[in-house]
Amino acid sequence: MADAPPSLLNRQGRSDWVRLRTLINLRWMAITGQTAAVMFATTYLGIALNIGLCMIAIGVSVVFNVASSVMFPKNKRMSERETMLTLLLDLSQLGFLVFLTGGLSNPFALLILAPVIIAATTLRQYSTLFLGTASVLMISFLAKFNVPLRTYDGVILKMADLFLYGFWIALIIGVVFLSGYARRVANETYSMSQALIATQMALSREQKLTDLGGVVAAAAHELGTPLATIKLVSTELADDLKDQPQLKEDADLIREQATRCAQILRDMGRTGKDDMLMHHAPISAVIREAAEPHESRGKTVHFDFSAHKGANARQPRIRRRPEIIHGIRNLIQNAVDFATANVWVDVRWSNETISVTVADDGPGYPGDMLGRIGDPFVRRRRRQTETAARPEYQGMGLGLFIAKTLLERSGAELTFANASDPFLRYEEIPVRSGAVVEVIWPRTEVEQSPKDASGPLGKNTALKI
Repeated sequence: MADAPPSLLNRQGRSDWVRLRTLINLRWMAITGQTAAVMFATTYLGIALNIGLCMIAIGVSVVFNVASSVMFPKNKRMSERETMLTLLLDLSQLGFLVFLTGGLSNPFALLILAPVIIAATTLRQYSTLFLGTASVLMISFLAKFNVPLRTYDGVILKMADLFLYGFWIALIIGVVFLSGYARRVANETYSMSQALIATQMALSREQKLTDLGGVVAAAAHELGTPLATIKLVSTELADDLKDQPQLKEDADLIREQATRCAQILRDMGRTGKDDMLMHHAPISAVIREAAEPHESRGKTVHFDFSAHKGANARQPRIRRRPEIIHGIRNLIQNAVDFATANVWVDVRWSNETISVTVADDGPGYPGDMLGRIGDPFVRRRRRQTETAARPEYQGMGLGLFIAKTLLERSGAELTFANASDPFLRYEEIPVRSGAVVEVIWPRTEVEQSPKDASGPLGKNTALKI
């Protein structure tokens, strides 16, 4: 079986699975619970807490949540480092709040396990070990140092040392066991999903190669008789032209080339040949290949390829990776689906980056969905005009989700926006009035390396199955 492309299966592992919005929503739940617990303890249980410091600890989470919601789009998926630092902040905030409310005498100290378990299911091993070690150190610190719980009468509420020691051991065991258990299950699930992806890719390639083999077999069968006739006639001509060396050489050459054609057809066989020339192509060729299926659908697709000021005017040659072609194709398809008459595909490159911008003259993205574009299975109530224009459209967001996922796996960053302000008057609306998607790659991620570009391509090799 052919190896699955590492860009799809291994790049950044599972770290990009975590959405910022998910952690924000969980943090809002934690903030609500922490606030309710503090107010309930002080109001109904008669526990004297330092309300000021407790509110400061909770306020840190509030500020972080608000800042994250404002600074980043709702569909942002966090990197390994960003997720680890976010969970570390949550762990520190919770540890400080538990420190103010009795340490391990506070039963809510159990919640310290939550960030570690999340890390075990989503992050790599070293990140999980780092957060696990931090939580164990924090639990040990809280067992010895904390602000004890007091009632308004001055009575100190504290567990017996035996129970306190037992709770400390239980929390440490919980960190190790639960995180290890969660990581093992998550790894098995992840490995199975990757195996299924690799299997589907192998089956898809096998199907394509089988189809190719059928075409080659048919061509070999149909061309076998003509090639044999050419070879036979050229052999007879060579024998008859022994006294004319120049003509005999031509006849021998014809026989050799006919033999070579037959050999080529046999070599292609069912495994085909891997065309080395098709591994890389100018970016214009790749983009046009991606757009080709949608250029004859009644909308005009405009292309513009140019370098930024100061950059080399020569088009960069990029890797013809299927995720790039399929991702750009989905973006262009979406633009053609909603465009009124025109779609613009602008490709720009500098010495450091390559960008592709897809714009249209349609209605643009719905304002209430702009922050969620790129999430799967996103539904919204369709307007009557949309239903009439595209009755078959389901609007689940899978096309943009697939495009965003594939392109991000290739190293790109995507930005979704609308070209015009919805409050403009009709005469103020620009020609490019619809949706705009910008895809930006660092050149090092997609460009043909000097090593690949140097020297001859060499003989095409057999495809590996």
